[in-house]
Amino acid sequence: MHQKLREHIEKVITLTDDEFSLVLSHFHFRSFKKKEFLISKGDSNVDCYYIVSGLLKLIYDDENANEHIVSFSMEDWWESDFIAFFTNTHATMSLQCIEDTDVFCISIENYQKLCDSLQKMEHFLLKKSNSGHIASQRRILSFLTSSAKERYDLLLKQHPSLFQRVNKTMLASYLGVSRETLSRLSS
Repeated sequence: MHQKLREHIEKVITLTDDEFSLVLSHFHFRSFKKKEFLISKGDSNVDCYYIVSGLLKLIYDDENANEHIVSFSMEDWWESDFIAFFTNTHATMSLQCIEDTDVFCISIENYQKLCDSLQKMEHFLLKKSNSGHIASQRRILSFLTSSAKERYDLLLKQHPSLFQRVNKTMLASYLGVSRETLSRLSS
């Protein structure tokens, strides 16, 4: 498992064995079962997660108890309730396993220590953060400018494996459509 984290980081920066040992000392490894929560709404001290294997959904439950899927996260991705993580506040979203999942976790304290102690890791984490911001803005723009069919086609093109791993109810929630509309879009 450690090797997967190292390979992921070394797609952006190179690390000596000593540097990787330092990086690894700031993370802890955890395994979760399908339907388990890594983060529940209201949690404090929220971690950030690098997904080694498995599939997660980031959920926002509105005041009417409607579940909105903000994102799906799969292997080689990072996920958290980033508002809670970076501001050290209570989680407003939940992060739940869709499949059995293995992750490396880092706390905000260790994140900051790691950035302070190894500048190239700060560069790596900034690059990952920027990629996340770009993806979020693209998702927002797709809701503002694209039809449901266009959003469906884009998701199918960008992440075809998701359609085998996620049920239609979850896909509909992510796309912001009813399950019936999703059935029409997929036919």
